[in-house]
Amino acid sequence: MTEGKNGLTYADAGVDIDAGNELVNRIKPAAARTKRSGVMSGLGGFGALFDLKAAGYNDPILVSATDGVGTKLRIAIDTGYYDTIGIDLVAMCVNDLVCQGAEPLLFLDYFATGKLELDSAVTIINGIAAGCEASGCALIGGETAEMPGMYHDGDFDLAGFAVGAMERGEDLPANVTEGDVLLGLASNGVHSNGYSLVRRVVDHAGLKWDDAAPFAEGSTVGQALLAPTRLYVKQCLAAVREGGVHALAHITGGGLTENLPRVFPEGLGAEIDLASWELPAVFAWLQDAAGIEEKEMLKTFNCGVGMVLSVAADRADALKALLEEQGETVYTLGKIVAGEGVSYKGSLR
Repeated sequence: MTEGKNGLTYADAGVDIDAGNELVNRIKPAAARTKRSGVMSGLGGFGALFDLKAAGYNDPILVSATDGVGTKLRIAIDTGYYDTIGIDLVAMCVNDLVCQGAEPLLFLDYFATGKLELDSAVTIINGIAAGCEASGCALIGGETAEMPGMYHDGDFDLAGFAVGAMERGEDLPANVTEGDVLLGLASNGVHSNGYSLVRRVVDHAGLKWDDAAPFAEGSTVGQALLAPTRLYVKQCLAAVREGGVHALAHITGGGLTENLPRVFPEGLGAEIDLASWELPAVFAWLQDAAGIEEKEMLKTFNCGVGMVLSVAADRADALKALLEEQGETVYTLGKIVAGEGVSYKGSLR
């Protein structure tokens, strides 16, 4: 074969295949820790195989979800703190799956950057693996794309893809009824929605990411705002299997106002007592720093409630106790009522 006159290589064009191969080798131990029943192949192939029968399913329905972490990535990139952003990625997908009544089984990630920085990429993917391990799903594959000219130096993007399953006829929501009790599970801060507004508030307040956080003692602004999205999978599945859970709503962009109605049948709404939980300090600061109206807070942020369960009234106490045993902080928010949408009584503060 005749050599080209200029001798250019793919690496000269900005794509380092050797670095990509080294990344796969370095993340294999983390992916291996997520292995679960049903996994038939690991990283490195052209596709990943999963055996639903080996996972214990007889007549399964597959459920899929995809998501990212939005402009929270900007804070991670600007601070260089990458330990938890992978957990966010997993949580945004698997918390949605469990709302359908599905058990998350497998996860794939897409990591795109202009130039692959191995140490940063390993840290991010280790976080993804940690999220998968905590939610009982396998990190079964993914794609690392090095695309010079598409991203500024140090920038990257993440997307996640989760697949879960349930037995036929066990999908949620189901049987949501007037009088159902609404149980709220505490969030871990802002989670992964509303960060375009968060970043604007921080800028408006004249703060930098490495300044002391006025809402979190002992943390910088960046560290506090990068607190990872909570994983609700195992706790919620335990509640579903106990019986009496009619619906689950992951409180993401749109807050309580927009997300709760997604699980209600026509003619039913929710009545929420805003005094039933205490607004976390980060939300109180955001509201005060930018003069955000309560209505806007409730349709933008989770405001301290990351997941809501609609449960049969006669099962509410038992399910609350079970969730608390699972380590959850549980609020009795209100109930399902005739009507539409979400109505509030009281105030957040």
